[in-house]
Amino acid sequence: MRDLRIVFMGTPDFAVATLKVLVENKYNIVGVITAPDKPAGRGRKLNESAVKLYAKEANLKILQPTNLKHDDFLDTLKALKANLQIVVAFRMLPKVVWQMPEYGTFNLHASLLPSYRGAAPINWAIINGETKTGVSTFFIDEKIDTGDMILQEEIDIDPNENVGSLHDRLMDMGSTLVLRTVNEIKKGHVKTTPQKATKNIRTAYKLNKDNCKIDWNESIDNIYNKIRGLSPYPAAWCILTNGEDTLDVKIYRAEKEITPHTESIGTIISNKKTLKVAVTNGYILLEEIKLPGKRTMDIKSLLNGYTFEENAKAL
Repeated sequence: MRDLRIVFMGTPDFAVATLKVLVENKYNIVGVITAPDKPAGRGRKLNESAVKLYAKEANLKILQPTNLKHDDFLDTLKALKANLQIVVAFRMLPKVVWQMPEYGTFNLHASLLPSYRGAAPINWAIINGETKTGVSTFFIDEKIDTGDMILQEEIDIDPNENVGSLHDRLMDMGSTLVLRTVNEIKKGHVKTTPQKATKNIRTAYKLNKDNCKIDWNESIDNIYNKIRGLSPYPAAWCILTNGEDTLDVKIYRAEKEITPHTESIGTIISNKKTLKVAVTNGYILLEEIKLPGKRTMDIKSLLNGYTFEENAKAL
């Protein structure tokens, strides 16, 4: 059995579950590396990452470098004498960092690699209408998410779930997969396989305002998948014109109604209880949205205080 000294690197909630499992299983975490505190909110108060908050609770040594290549950080990292590094939802590491420990640096990625390499694998699996996804562990190399695979586990995607629920399921599954991976490394039994260079590998592009915007000319299924694949964060959005108002509207929850109609694409139809947008082969029924400067509301609450005119349109 190897005596492991582990440095853990991560920032958001997704990473906390894994760090917690390692601590609870009595692994020796000699250091935690996470993002620097960032000002947030109107008061610009410094916001600590989810990983930092947990690491403080667990009395772990915390490093928050701004530059992963800086000599001071590298010297501090070397002094920890880690022989294994684990990365979960962190940033890209320079070679001098990932090649440092004797037993390597491995990463947990929330997809069935080699598909969905990149920044937002959970979102894109739903946006693209996948029925399965999973979690993978692999040793880091010089490219993004391309290193030799260690373990992988698959999960079904519910046809109506959103990215929030899938995120939580993969978070729990991923923490277990990391624990299994660490156990194999500890025993010296770890086996790896190169990722297959198959055709049609889909990429998990970084999300931005452009690729989160709804195109109402797309198929009803594609629009529905985009809404659930971006809910609750960062949220699909569209431009809504209503009389003299032109608003950027975020859509958090919707249903689809497949039925023939003669409305032009993007036409908004509302009554006292429902709000729907005409699309090819049916309607998208909006159930929870957010207007600028307002809180997120279910449609019945919204329609109690906001009127849609006959010429209202979703663009």
